[in-house]
Amino acid sequence: MNRLRILLLAPGANPETISAFYVAYCHAEALARLHDVTLVIQAANEEPIRRAGAPFHAIEVVRQPWLDRIFNWCLRKIFKNNWRTQVLTAFMYPFAVAFEWGAWRRLRKRIKAGEFDVVLRLLPVNSVQPSPFGFFLRKGPIPFVVGPINGGLPWPPGFSQAENQKEWISRLRDVYHYLPFARSTFRYASAILAGSSFTCAEFAAYKDKVFFVPENGVNRSICQRDAAGPESNGKLELIFVGNLVPYKACDLALRGAAPLLQSGSAHFTILGDGPEQGRLEELARCLEIEKAVSFCGFVSHDEVMRRLRTADVLVFPSVREFGGGVVFEALAVGAVPVVADFGGPGDIVDPQVGRKVSLTNESDVVAQLEKVLTSLAGDRDLLACLRQQGIAYAGERLSWDGKAQIVTEILNWALRRGAKPDLPAPKALPIGG
Repeated sequence: MNRLRILLLAPGANPETISAFYVAYCHAEALARLHDVTLVIQAANEEPIRRAGAPFHAIEVVRQPWLDRIFNWCLRKIFKNNWRTQVLTAFMYPFAVAFEWGAWRRLRKRIKAGEFDVVLRLLPVNSVQPSPFGFFLRKGPIPFVVGPINGGLPWPPGFSQAENQKEWISRLRDVYHYLPFARSTFRYASAILAGSSFTCAEFAAYKDKVFFVPENGVNRSICQRDAAGPESNGKLELIFVGNLVPYKACDLALRGAAPLLQSGSAHFTILGDGPEQGRLEELARCLEIEKAVSFCGFVSHDEVMRRLRTADVLVFPSVREFGGGVVFEALAVGAVPVVADFGGPGDIVDPQVGRKVSLTNESDVVAQLEKVLTSLAGDRDLLACLRQQGIAYAGERLSWDGKAQIVTEILNWALRRGAKPDLPAPKALPIGG
């Protein structure tokens, strides 16, 4: 495989943070092990990235101190460091454009001189954040590729967990089509990496150059089960991992598991904290399962992974999840995921590695969860089979190394150096033999 010279735009990539910023760093690092990657970042992330010692060919820092000060002040004072609000996503648009304009001014001579083969924009992930690079490179000299992008997943109707979660600004989402660079970003992109089936559908007009590439990933080194496995006490070990907020739907998980917990056939560990914790603890008491449920609060990522390795089943019926990184991690270490068939988890989990429940209504989801968990509790051979296939699947299709190989195929196709990759569609990812 010939090494590509990739100019990679990931302003917020940071190995010492979480969420999309950590995901982008891991993706960039995996690509850097295969290619000559020049990483373009914001000044605030320079030191963490250099400390990590990843094999980047070069690190280019776009310094815009006055813009950074304005953004950081607004993040603290106005948005109270709430990265989840969609209003912040909209607010970030001019800052994202300014960053890429600064990157273009800094690197355009080198781009036109032939120093790079392709530009790949990893961040921002949200599909409503256009990229000026699509317009700048509309006539070459090198291809522009964007993604994986994600976002815009609707709130499912009929669930109390989704009530009052939808922000007013979501009604204005389609306005982004009229922002500067919005149309040119995707019209002139040589390839679009879509992180979900919803995003694939959103960009169906460009279907000939849209590829499903999951947003998240895992280190291949963790794709194995501890020899000890779950404690052999005969109980089904269930686990939930996530913020205790309404849309994560931990209450549905507890209600679906209640019959097994009441009979002493299972134990449920809940990792995470948030405003719903008190209500969930009261629910456990009302269901008379409090002795079978352990609320552990916030724990370190290392502790999360240790607990996942000793669990049988991850119960994660979140009613609106874009990526679902914990589902990737559960598969990698052998905790069989039971998830809602919606968003990122619904795209990743199939019957060979886990189970999905349809988002119909609350009572029906609880009934589906109860049926699935009872079935798994009564068939340990099936559970072991799902576990082993999930580990193999994560190593082959969901690892950062595997993802870098897939993206390499797409970049070579964009450069007309290889055939168009024949990638599985979302919700239909096969297991290798």
